[in-house]
Amino acid sequence: MAKSLLKTSSLSGRTKLLHQTGLSLYSTSHGFYEEEVKKKLQQFPGGSIDLQKEDSGIGILTLNNPSKMNAFSGVMMLQLLEKVIELENWTEGKGLIVRGAKNTFSSGSDLNAVKSLGTPEDGMAVCMFMQNTLTRFMRLPIISVALVQGWALGGGAEFTTACDFRLMTPESKIRFVHKEMGIIPSWGGTTRLVEIIGSRQALKVLSGALKLDSKYALHIGMVEEVLQSSDETKSLEEAQEWLKQFIQGPPEVIRALKKSVCSGRELYLEEALQNERDLVGTVWGGPANLEAIAKKGKFIK
Repeated sequence: MAKSLLKTSSLSGRTKLLHQTGLSLYSTSHGFYEEEVKKKLQQFPGGSIDLQKEDSGIGILTLNNPSKMNAFSGVMMLQLLEKVIELENWTEGKGLIVRGAKNTFSSGSDLNAVKSLGTPEDGMAVCMFMQNTLTRFMRLPIISVALVQGWALGGGAEFTTACDFRLMTPESKIRFVHKEMGIIPSWGGTTRLVEIIGSRQALKVLSGALKLDSKYALHIGMVEEVLQSSDETKSLEEAQEWLKQFIQGPPEVIRALKKSVCSGRELYLEEALQNERDLVGTVWGGPANLEAIAKKGKFIK
């Protein structure tokens, strides 16, 4: 019955974007030519984006360019897209931790690339490329958390907003420095920040280029929790334990939940409800559902 309902569902364009992986915000109809942008970004090497997938269903995505505080080179931007595509196809994945190498998150874009891509056309092209990538990242059917150690500056701060949750170590700081650079956030950071902390707080944070220490970030709702340790290894272990409480259960259920929340955030009410209905059809009567019913579990404790 559920399968027949899925076949007859009429999906809007927005709903189709959420149902289908690999679809981007921008295309040639918007003046975006991805292959041309990729060729330009390839000219700026340095660093890497590393992905470790564990049997627990937790992935660890590491921004690895420590000599430049994990600033994004052009090649790293390309590699981020590659890792997002890999994560889109990781059917056993349930959670993801994003972190920076050597106990700092990221200082944003590599200035060498910024200086060379100096025209408004270049800026808009990179903007569309990174908005495409981070929107696909945000829509991943896994629960993501940014582990902010050290500094998250500029584009690094923007990346944290693409994660479902944010955790900070006691001495870490987040700062949207764009105003000081004579620009505004270009990787989707403003739009996502407004959703996270509201328009008034977002305006303060952006126009004041405020340094958000862990205490203030927690106060305004930017982060979920301040971890106990600032040690690189121990804080990663804390983040893993924090994430585990939200990903207990089979992958198909966790992934359906994340997809349903994404539709609730991005779609109109009627479309979100229809999408929720379709997702129910993928898990109702499934192995996890039947096992729970067989156990006759009591959930009020």
